[in-house]
Amino acid sequence: MKTFITLLKKHKGKSIVLLTLFFLTVSSSLYILYALSLLAGIETLIRILLSITVILIGIILCLSYMKSLRKKRSRYVLYIPFVGMYVVLLFVFGHYICKTYNAIDKMTTNETTYSSSLVSLSSDSAENLTSLKDGTIGMVDDENNVIGYQLPREIVNEEGLKNKIEEYESYVDLLNALYDEEIEYAFLPTNYAVMFETMEEADFANVREETKIIYTKDKKVKSSDVSSGTSLDKPFTILIMGVDSENEEIAGSSFNGDSLILITFNPNTLSSTILSIPRDSYVPIMCFAGQRKNKITHAAWYGEDCMMETIENFTGISIDYFVKINFKGVVKLVDTLGGVEVDVPYSFCEQDSNRKFGNNTIYVNEGLQILNGEQALAFSRNRHTWPEYCPAQYSNYVSNDFIRGQNQQTVIRALLNKFKDIDSLDTIYALLDTIGASMQTNMTTSEILSLYNIAKDILVKSSGQNMDDLLSIQRLYLSGYDKYIYDTATKLNLYNYVLYDGSIEDISTAMKVNLGLLEPTFVKTFDFSIDEPYEEVVIGKGVYSASSVDDESVLPDFVGDSEAQARKTAKRLGISVTFDYKEVKGGNNTVISQSYPEGTKISRIGKVTLTIGTPKSSSDVDKEQSEEKDKEDDKNQSGTSTKQVNVPYLTGKTVREATTICKELGLTLKVRNDTYTNSDEIVSQEQLGLVDVESIVYVRVKEQTKEDDTPIESESKEDEDESESLEIDKKIEEE
Repeated sequence: MKTFITLLKKHKGKSIVLLTLFFLTVSSSLYILYALSLLAGIETLIRILLSITVILIGIILCLSYMKSLRKKRSRYVLYIPFVGMYVVLLFVFGHYICKTYNAIDKMTTNETTYSSSLVSLSSDSAENLTSLKDGTIGMVDDENNVIGYQLPREIVNEEGLKNKIEEYESYVDLLNALYDEEIEYAFLPTNYAVMFETMEEADFANVREETKIIYTKDKKVKSSDVSSGTSLDKPFTILIMGVDSENEEIAGSSFNGDSLILITFNPNTLSSTILSIPRDSYVPIMCFAGQRKNKITHAAWYGEDCMMETIENFTGISIDYFVKINFKGVVKLVDTLGGVEVDVPYSFCEQDSNRKFGNNTIYVNEGLQILNGEQALAFSRNRHTWPEYCPAQYSNYVSNDFIRGQNQQTVIRALLNKFKDIDSLDTIYALLDTIGASMQTNMTTSEILSLYNIAKDILVKSSGQNMDDLLSIQRLYLSGYDKYIYDTATKLNLYNYVLYDGSIEDISTAMKVNLGLLEPTFVKTFDFSIDEPYEEVVIGKGVYSASSVDDESVLPDFVGDSEAQARKTAKRLGISVTFDYKEVKGGNNTVISQSYPEGTKISRIGKVTLTIGTPKSSSDVDKEQSEEKDKEDDKNQSGTSTKQVNVPYLTGKTVREATTICKELGLTLKVRNDTYTNSDEIVSQEQLGLVDVESIVYVRVKEQTKEDDTPIESESKEDEDESESLEIDKKIEEE
């Protein structure tokens, strides 16, 4: 050591240069070794060889520096360009590794972010907590609800609010109380506008304009579903949850449960199953009091832990990981990739990523094409027609929750196909930046990095193959039926999609087989015809008996039934009914209304009055038309420009027939059922009376089967009188 110091003092100029080179060599070597250590589980042998090589080169260079100090005439200046290039290479390589690691690490989280806001009507003068009036503040009464109860209590205590506190059973009750001015302020989820705008049964379409946020507080709670693994080398399940946030970044954004996709993947066989879960699926919500059944989308109000537990409960599949994706991030992701190739099944229009129509409306034509980010997001979101915003050529299609789920799966597959063609570092890092800001997962960073091994295996085996064929992606389908069920929390008769137990069992079995938890059952016979195209059997999509939902305890939908059919159903359910007969235009002796709505608990009602629509006589029809003409003339003379027409009686018509009738009158027909897929399905009327021309007429598709899945017409006759009544009714309908 003394000799080395003596040499440094003796050759000051040379020693400064060599010391600088020594420092750069050591620091760059340590940096690259640290960077390589971050990539645990990726190309272990290559990383070890690189580390050994770096260490050996570092030792050789350091020894060379010392040797140069001892020589009087050494050409040490030759080290400068070589060492400079070497050091820069190590620093650049290490920088890209660390940048990749940090971008991936940004996606991982072991916390759930909850966000609660104090909301008032837009007309209220308060703009912040300091200008708050002495009015009553409302919050939900569920002490386990972080957003609706725990956070609001913290805000009240921390900010010293002295307002009177009123507790309500649900968010719907809260918002109604705010509108009715029973309270001046309400604590709601920060994304309440998106949440309530999609609640079609409640009249909150303009909640965004009619209310405002005064104060917001976020809280991070450690998640109970934190992964502790290091590598994805065994079969696993992952739940993808869509976040329809208005923010660009996902941090602090609560998801609304509209988009749920459950995937199982087996890295050994490269096989996967993919299941879209309808937002209105009627299942037990694990974090609700008593685990009462409700729409699965409402589980999102309690966070991702509640959603995962709810899905695990009804499917019997343990979920290893979740991924929350901000829908707005999809736009950037697709645009970064240069678009995705999708065969669009129908022409449609949709809101843009900011949920705006007008000049922002997104139009997509039918056919195979490259979709940009906004178009891909519109395709993934679409579940309605929008005749009030779009031309006829972009409104002539059928879409619903199921079709939207299929569209989302199509976009996912298109993205997978696009990923394997990435050959630019700039594109990779642009993707990482986008994904890092738009995605959160409970996977550890090391688990995400281990996906490299799966991707490498896929690329080695692909050889230009389509990703669908290579990965063996099996689509699953949840079958069920429409049901309006009275919800005690929201005080609304909500549309629900009741899942068939048999369908749940079949999709659960398929997922367990893919995960290696069950042995597959092999089909030993296979028949096909060369003259008919082969159609793949979709697991979960078939004919099943009714599920275990307590249908017997709620009032069914009688609208569209004949009197005989209604009597038989009422007798089977033990309901006391009376009939009221009303002449209506186009009446065909079927039920047009009932005194209690479908879904009402039978135990809460007495006698049910069913109104039968009977045909009007021709003289009455002529008189009515004459009166309508006189009214129209009076309006024209008084200067009223809005033309009105009577909504025709449509019950019993097909959707196609009803659409044509409405179109002739200048009206637009809109079917509410999410599961509506066929224009030949029979309409069940929702409204009659005078409306403005160009109004929307809402109808529902009449459910054709009862709980045992047997058509009403094929039910066994209980007695001769009922049989004769049915025959008479059929003759009347034919006439």
